[in-house]
Amino acid sequence: MQVARSRAYALSVASSIALLASLSTSAQAQQPAAPAPAETPADNQQADIIVTGTAVRAQRRFDVSYAINSLSQRDVQQIAPKSFADLLGTVPGIQVEATGGEVQNVTRVRGIPTDRGYLIFQQDGLPLYHEIDGPFFNSGEGMNRYDLMSERVEIVRGGPAPIFASSAAAIANTITVTGSDVARGKAQITLGDTGLYRLDAMQSGPIGEKTYFAVGGFLRQHEGYRKSGFPSDKGGQIRANLKHDLDNGFIKLSAMYVNDHNLFYLPIPIADPRNPSVSLDQYIDYHRGTLNSPSLRNVNIKYRDGAGVVQSHDRDLADGRHMRFFNAGLDYEGDFDGWRVSAKAGFTKGRSSFDAFYSTTNPVDAVAFATGTNLTNARAAFGPGVARLGYAFAGTNGASVYDPASASGLVLSGQYRMSESKFYSGQADVSVTRRIETGLGTHDLRVGAYGSLYGNTLLQAYQDMLIELRSKPRTLDLVAYSANGAVLGSVTQNGVLRYTTTLNQGKGDAKMLAVYANDTWDVTRGLRIDFGIRHEWYDYDGYALATTQANLGDPTTLADDTTRAFTGAIINQSLHPKATNWTVGADYDFTSNLGIYGRVSNLEVPPQLGVVTSIAPTIVKTKARQYEVGVKASFGRNYLYLTGFYTKFNPFNASFAAFNPVTGQNDQSLPFVGEATVKGVEIDGRLAPVRWFSITGSVTRQQPEYRNLVNTSGADPSSVNGNQIIREAKFFGNVRPAVNVGVGEARLELFGRYDWVGRRYVDFFSKTAMPAYQTVGAGAAVEWKAWRFQVVGDNITNAKGLTEGNTRTDQFAGQGSAEAIYGRPLFGRNVRFILSRSW
Repeated sequence: MQVARSRAYALSVASSIALLASLSTSAQAQQPAAPAPAETPADNQQADIIVTGTAVRAQRRFDVSYAINSLSQRDVQQIAPKSFADLLGTVPGIQVEATGGEVQNVTRVRGIPTDRGYLIFQQDGLPLYHEIDGPFFNSGEGMNRYDLMSERVEIVRGGPAPIFASSAAAIANTITVTGSDVARGKAQITLGDTGLYRLDAMQSGPIGEKTYFAVGGFLRQHEGYRKSGFPSDKGGQIRANLKHDLDNGFIKLSAMYVNDHNLFYLPIPIADPRNPSVSLDQYIDYHRGTLNSPSLRNVNIKYRDGAGVVQSHDRDLADGRHMRFFNAGLDYEGDFDGWRVSAKAGFTKGRSSFDAFYSTTNPVDAVAFATGTNLTNARAAFGPGVARLGYAFAGTNGASVYDPASASGLVLSGQYRMSESKFYSGQADVSVTRRIETGLGTHDLRVGAYGSLYGNTLLQAYQDMLIELRSKPRTLDLVAYSANGAVLGSVTQNGVLRYTTTLNQGKGDAKMLAVYANDTWDVTRGLRIDFGIRHEWYDYDGYALATTQANLGDPTTLADDTTRAFTGAIINQSLHPKATNWTVGADYDFTSNLGIYGRVSNLEVPPQLGVVTSIAPTIVKTKARQYEVGVKASFGRNYLYLTGFYTKFNPFNASFAAFNPVTGQNDQSLPFVGEATVKGVEIDGRLAPVRWFSITGSVTRQQPEYRNLVNTSGADPSSVNGNQIIREAKFFGNVRPAVNVGVGEARLELFGRYDWVGRRYVDFFSKTAMPAYQTVGAGAAVEWKAWRFQVVGDNITNAKGLTEGNTRTDQFAGQGSAEAIYGRPLFGRNVRFILSRSW
């Protein structure tokens, strides 16, 4: 049934693209054929035009007083990223952990210690969902996918980001393809040795006088970088727009639809905790292994509702993150005697279903697990006749015995998490820009207002499963036997160690309004000063259903003895936070090729909507003060942007809940509250000494530290103050050499990529380290007329490297070893073949 639905969806999207492409062909039949635009590399960086973060009209990258990168389709084509996060990893100042799969990976911006780094994604200047995160989805990589409808991506780090987006320490703005008088199109097929099949298509052009269209999207199925026993990614998206030029501007209507499944890869054990020098690679392969398994395709989640009735949900891990949403947008610009009016509006409505198998505790010795507390609890429940506990494959009532000693001698528990959410988000931005000539320079003044109405529902339930230690593990039952081998009961039930240890349900709605102003003052020739301010008002209303602990009453198992249950009580909550952001920057150009700049920005992040849908929320307003100074040089095909930065994140709240293996809940906490500071240098450059060779690179050197932490639970903050921020590297970057030569009528490109990430730690006390790693990628492409064939390989040396650690348990105590033995490893060697044709 699921396959049939996927095929029907694929056919519907493909037919939509084909239909609109045929309409384009028909409309263009009466027009002279236009030559296909040449896709030439961006040889002259001074010609890079950017629009994100600027109060004035589109500007050259060199002219702005903040750090920004613009990645064109040609740039992305050569990088050939596996995911949006992989693409962002080529930009300085952004450290990524692109090991979770195709979407919703981790980005850290200039050391800000959150999994998103307050990096706000936009599409043509507006977010698809107002907040960074909803319940198990985010408005960044979780909702934005790159395809041929992406004309370019502009990434602002620091600078004026807090003025032009809410909660933004950085902005990644995708500028979509828009039609013009020249028709153009492209189709692309991507095949990968990891079972990847992907089709991209795009068509744009005129459909009438001053009226243009663009449409495109992708369909994809992918078995995955790790062997789960079912596809990792399946689905796609379609985007389209219609633009009409007016005498003084334009109006554009746009729409998009996404229906995509993406599997989440989580950490795996890589070494035996009893002896960390012993690898577990023979049981769970470092590069291809995963705890995702076909045994988790029919998981039953049970809890008691507020009326006392046991509810049951059958879940399929293969559904992964299933994101479905529709977005419609309107964009208008007009010039009225020097008054430039801009109005953007968008509305998104969708649903997110989430299924993932999370890592929890380290593997444990199977004998110890069956003879300790579990045996005591079994005798208390099933009587003194319990002689021993033994392992059996789940659901066989003890008949199909499993002997851990025949394998690793270890067993493992993990947490199956389900989440269901419906969401909506309407957002609009209206601004007026005016150039004002004065006796002392020229001011480009922009004033505007942004507003959003958004909300979501949520239902979340987590439960603990017992599994064998191997890739694609089978679920286990821990069975109580009598002396003569009779089954007296079971600690588990159908592989469930503890039913629904975490349970949340609620609904929240938000209204917010922001007003902002920005003045770009050209004081004298070469000197520019920039001021900006933004004030925001929020209004949250929501509720959460209260929970308690309950025994579901099955006398044959202990798995349902400590289950979370709804009490029937409703906790109504409201909150009305505010935030004020500002920025001041200055830029001085000595010549048209050499300049300097400096800037200070203040970012306030109010509590998010989740505080009114949580039972016991932590309400914190966070501030990030960012300072940056830079030197910039651009000479033809060569450029260098050198930026020093200092980020002060305050208050930093390290009161994270840790996983408690006794209760199966995230209820252990060791709170630290203080500051996180990061000082560093970014280098973004390109050297092209000859026409046929160039080398592009980005390097970040930083010092991420905890400062002035206070603990109220008796822990010594001095053991944490000055330590390296969890999962933050001091040194990371990449270098990308390229050769481009003519071979007869064709062109040959050879390119490489060398990435490195320095040493990081999994815990506040820097007890357990994730070693530094380096990876090498390479590729080649041949272009002949309108055709391009490309092959690209990632991690071609099968380098080993860990990311994340095991964040459920190790933030306070490490992993009991000097180097991490549990984490999310790099993907192994993989190759993709890309064939495209432009017209």
